[in-house]
Amino acid sequence: MPNHLKKALFSIAAIVSFVSTILLTVALGSTRWVTASILCKTGADIVNATDPEMVKFMGQLYYGLFQGRKIRHCGLGGRCSKITIFPQLVKTLNAAVHILVIFFICLAITFSVVSFGFCIYNAVKIPYQAIKGPMGIYLWTSIASLCGLFATVCFISAVRLHRHTERIANFHEHVFKFIILQEYFDTSFWLCVASAVVHVANMLVVSISGVHFPKLKTKTEEANVTPEDLMY
Repeated sequence: MPNHLKKALFSIAAIVSFVSTILLTVALGSTRWVTASILCKTGADIVNATDPEMVKFMGQLYYGLFQGRKIRHCGLGGRCSKITIFPQLVKTLNAAVHILVIFFICLAITFSVVSFGFCIYNAVKIPYQAIKGPMGIYLWTSIASLCGLFATVCFISAVRLHRHTERIANFHEHVFKFIILQEYFDTSFWLCVASAVVHVANMLVVSISGVHFPKLKTKTEEANVTPEDLMY
């Protein structure tokens, strides 16, 4: 029974690793890392807009690691434009930090796939080398979790310290200037965070598989035959 239980636990760990890989892949390619409300300050200053009129100059901006959308309102209705990070927009951003985010996510995806393969291997076979067993799963899962954590920290640094949102909002804006009214981390960012949490849960599942479960043993008592018994 313990062997069957271990197989079931390693199968669950494989599913968890696969889910983490999917979360990171979706986060990498999606466009909802940050959503922000922007104000066309130049347009509002030209007409001396009051508080009720400010709505006509408020737009929206959302972007991911590769692309996004900007809806600008400068008093003449909304205009939607596509945001493409590479190859031009990245020059106005802190390119090193932005590329680090992508690099760490790709590493996290890679090690998640490796962890998935090791979980499948342990569910099917009993490894002879420690690195192929639970210790290997701990190692690859920990690296994947740390890479996801580093990616989120780098992205927070890019948004908060290097003002990526403001730079994106004012990219190729020669006449109007936009300011950020409100910004928050959106779904894709939290998918990356969830992936790191899922990896921690995966390590807990693997640790349970290392618990030594009691085996049921049947003791057979050998009959002691003495010479006196043979006489009767």
